[in-house]
Amino acid sequence: MPTDQPLGILAGGGTLPRRVAEAARSQGRSVFIVAFAGQHDSATVEGFPHIALRIGEAGRIIAELKKAGVVELVMAGGVRRPSLSELGLDWRGIQLFAKIGAGALGDDGLLAGIGRELEREGFRVVGPNEILSDGTVAAGVLGCHEPDAQADADIAHGLKVARMLGAADIGQAVVVQQGLVLGVEAIEGTDALLARVGPLRRIGLGGVMVKVAKPQQDRRVDLPTIGPATVDRAAAAGLRGVAIEAGATIVLDRAETVAAADAAGLFLIAVAT
Repeated sequence: MPTDQPLGILAGGGTLPRRVAEAARSQGRSVFIVAFAGQHDSATVEGFPHIALRIGEAGRIIAELKKAGVVELVMAGGVRRPSLSELGLDWRGIQLFAKIGAGALGDDGLLAGIGRELEREGFRVVGPNEILSDGTVAAGVLGCHEPDAQADADIAHGLKVARMLGAADIGQAVVVQQGLVLGVEAIEGTDALLARVGPLRRIGLGGVMVKVAKPQQDRRVDLPTIGPATVDRAAAAGLRGVAIEAGATIVLDRAETVAAADAAGLFLIAVAT
């Protein structure tokens, strides 16, 4: 990758954008962040050249990236679906949303549409996993605990439900316990899903969270991401384990995440889909 050119980052919520920025800097690259106003965490941009713009300001986003000398860029972090009043559409943004139409109402349609428009402008969009040293994980058990037969059945059911959710551009995660779907991820995100299902858990063997990429999504944007906090929240919700999609899920702080799962008695497994 060209280390003599700054890496552009379009930053949504969560810690992933900063992890990408720090990884790029450790590789000797400069970084310029366009943070989506109202979506990003302030700590994401601290110490890096940045500007905060609304998602609908497509013309200015493009202009600022070009002014910074960006050619290669990453879209990282969760993006909450904005209301029309939050978009802040400029003329280029109006043209963009006219192109993607109803697809802009879903996460995948919105992010994929932005990515396509940026590529038309000559930028090269790459996935966060191409910058991060850990990247995605291969299939297999990641810690010292393994799912039993009931957990395997819950994982299989969760994969089926998660694929349907993803195909409808609703969310990436589902929680299943003893064959029952306790909750699905929608606009609130994975952390809120885990908080919501805790009081819903049944007596007996705990449930499983399954998190996979949406089948139709551009794998360079909005890849499923978990980390130590995900494991902590899963344990607090009374779950027995977390299943993620092999080759399509980013595990932040992998050693720490696996250690947290081992300490909590949770299994962590990457499954091929």
